Amino acid sequence: MTTRYSDNTDVILLDIEGTTTPVDYVFGVLFPFARDHVADFLTTHQQDAQVQTDLHLLRQEYETDLAQGLLVSDWHLTEVKTAVPYIHHLIAIDRKSTGLKSLQGKIWDEGYRNGTLRSQMFTDVKSAFERWTTALKRLFIFSSGSVQAQQLLFRYSEVGDLTAFISGYFDTQIGPKREAQSYRKIAEAIGVAPEKILFISDVTAELKAAQATGMQTLFSIRPGNHSLESEGFAAIVNFDSV
Repeated sequence: MTTRYSDNTDVILLDIEGTTTPVDYVFGVLFPFARDHVADFLTTHQQDAQVQTDLHLLRQEYETDLAQGLLVSDWHLTEVKTAVPYIHHLIAIDRKSTGLKSLQGKIWDEGYRNGTLRSQMFTDVKSAFERWTTALKRLFIFSSGSVQAQQLLFRYSEVGDLTAFISGYFDTQIGPKREAQSYRKIAEAIGVAPEKILFISDVTAELKAAQATGMQTLFSIRPGNHSLESEGFAAIVNFDSV
């Protein structure tokens, strides 16, 4: 009988970028799509209440950057398009900003719904989701992308709608991915002891934070990932052994 890493777990918690989805899809497709469409999106949707909330959060970041002497473009409150260069800047540096990630999710929503976007998954993902579900494992996602963006990514994938396999989603509203408290909150929200949760990510700082709570961890080594150095964490190259 094959022993799998998930045998002693009730829950599998997954990162997205570099774990289920190629890094290049995020940086080479999603980020450029948001960058190229943000100006038109804001012109059309600037009065929407949820977009106003995103802009308010982004404005707070902008004011903080100004106060810290960071070089930022001039954002006039009365002209929504003047926010675009600052948003482009945040996209370029991949800041884990709740306002930015929420706004990006709304822009991607239009792309997914009109068929322009179809998310990429590694070839073993769908079969792993099916196997884990059959084994009565619950599957959750924790990503810096907004919950909306996560749901879109798994709903409009090239291998079909995968959302039926996923029990829930967590984003930066639960806390930063590199802080142990975020993983404690996730365990509490799920209602499972951390020791019964297996977290898989391609970022060792995230694995360290999860491990500090007692979670089991695996380092994801995928083609195109930023780092292949596991720093002592058990590593996998696909989900076949999970």
